[in-house]
Amino acid sequence: MFMQIIQGKVRDTAAAQACLDRWMLELAPGATGWLGTTHGFTDDGTLIAAVRFDSRESARTNSERPDQSAWWEDMATCFSEGATFHDCDDVQLLLGGGTPDAGFVQVIQGRVRDRARAQAILDQSAQMLHDHRPDVLGATIAVDADGIFTETVCFSSEPAAREGEAKPMPPQLRDMMAEEMSLLDDVAYFDLRHPTMSGMRG
Repeated sequence: MFMQIIQGKVRDTAAAQACLDRWMLELAPGATGWLGTTHGFTDDGTLIAAVRFDSRESARTNSERPDQSAWWEDMATCFSEGATFHDCDDVQLLLGGGTPDAGFVQVIQGRVRDRARAQAILDQSAQMLHDHRPDVLGATIAVDADGIFTETVCFSSEPAAREGEAKPMPPQLRDMMAEEMSLLDDVAYFDLRHPTMSGMRG
């Protein structure tokens, strides 16, 4: 699986959403290997889109389509300072990944210094975390070649997410999460209060 993260501040969220809606209507049916997209806007107008394909090759084929290039020319004008891309071959779905039932998505980004150890902690803590946070409906983790990770976490609603994060963790899980955080740099959180979950195939 391959994931491309696209993000940047937009001038007008309604205009950017209209461009994204047009992609879904006109281009998605012909996008070979496209599995789904999670996107939304933060309160300050930053668009974050996590686009999944079955492979990097499928994503490249899609980007080379003439209609895709024409669409991107229009979409690019929506960004006030240009867009940033993270191409990720290292992709993991948790609890099935995205879900169309999500009413709130939190995006977590940063740089992981020890990917192997972080993965080991995730493997050890996954069931405990699921038991502790049943409000989490699904998540994805994507890491690019520079170690920059993007995690999308889906919740039924923002109040459910806030209630869940306020619960005290069991000591063993708390220690695991503390070690995981010690492996990360420059961690930032982005709240997508009105997320759009498109496709969700595969």
